[in-house]
Amino acid sequence: MDISQEFSVKIQRLHSLMEQKDLKAIYLKRQDDFAWLSCGGRNYVGAGDMGNCGLLVTKDKGLFAVTSTVESDRMMQEEHLEQLGFSMRAGFWHDGAFEAKTLDSLVSGGKIGCDFGNENNIAGDIKELRLDLTEAEIEKYREVGNLASSAMEQVAFKIKPGDSEFHIASMIIGEMEARSLELVSCMVAADERISNYRHPLPTHKQVKGRVQIGGNFKLHGLIICMTRYVNFEPVSEQLRQQYRLNQLIDCTYMAQSIPGETYQTPLLAGKKVYETHGYGDEFNKHHQGGPIGYAGRDFRVDYTVKGIIKDHQAFCWNPSITGTKSEDTVIVTKDEIEMITAPVIFPKVNIEACGKKFIRPDILEL
Repeated sequence: MDISQEFSVKIQRLHSLMEQKDLKAIYLKRQDDFAWLSCGGRNYVGAGDMGNCGLLVTKDKGLFAVTSTVESDRMMQEEHLEQLGFSMRAGFWHDGAFEAKTLDSLVSGGKIGCDFGNENNIAGDIKELRLDLTEAEIEKYREVGNLASSAMEQVAFKIKPGDSEFHIASMIIGEMEARSLELVSCMVAADERISNYRHPLPTHKQVKGRVQIGGNFKLHGLIICMTRYVNFEPVSEQLRQQYRLNQLIDCTYMAQSIPGETYQTPLLAGKKVYETHGYGDEFNKHHQGGPIGYAGRDFRVDYTVKGIIKDHQAFCWNPSITGTKSEDTVIVTKDEIEMITAPVIFPKVNIEACGKKFIRPDILEL
């Protein structure tokens, strides 16, 4: 599936949504939605929710990009918009009314569904459209996952006792950027910080005995998430067993992420494994993850989340037990669970959960 075919699938989904919602057009400006519709484009200067260029799709099949003259050339030339058939409407940066006036002129009468604001906000509906990945997106995700795993694990082999968390983070980000992956988040924790904090942003602390590395990284608009461990001291039997249990919980979440089931199915299955092994309190200490794709998590699955798991949907569950966490990106289908951030050069361990077999990363001992 090439970019035109991928784009065609997405336009068909938007036109179906217009029919359902009685809309005359849809206007998308969020960074994640722009990346989705433009098949991997970037409408931002810095990371955030909203971008600097919006895409308008009308019921009569019109395609328009709306931005300022600051961004217009790059949007058309480097972010696929000309190739995809969008016509550019660009105003001066100081004309604050340009966007609204342009939308009004392009869509006379009728409702415009937007992924921001309070009026006709369809951000949730667009997110739902994104969850079912196209063939092209799956191919790109495989590339992103392999590049990210290779980068993260190569850095792991270079870490030395005495390295600061900041230095390790700089190595990770450098390796990722060398492979064209952008930073979304980077977590590094040395020694006791692994147990002290669930979201350990890097500090000046130096590594002594062990380190946890991980984060979210993006390419083609698609985000992967993963975590790895490196030990410079012998791995105790207690730590190894805990990590195995943590991975079993993670694989249970993956195995129970079955297309057609509700999100409560994996959530309750994983929670039960925590409780069965005497770690019920750990379930409450950190969110368990959920769907991933054009956002670091499309949403975190909790007891309130409704809806049905899609075929060809990406997940990153991240169950943790104080001192360990298991985290990788997968795509689930009716037939299989595909590990997107599979271990590449790390030691591997076989885990079986709910009758399904998984190859997961072990702790790297240096």
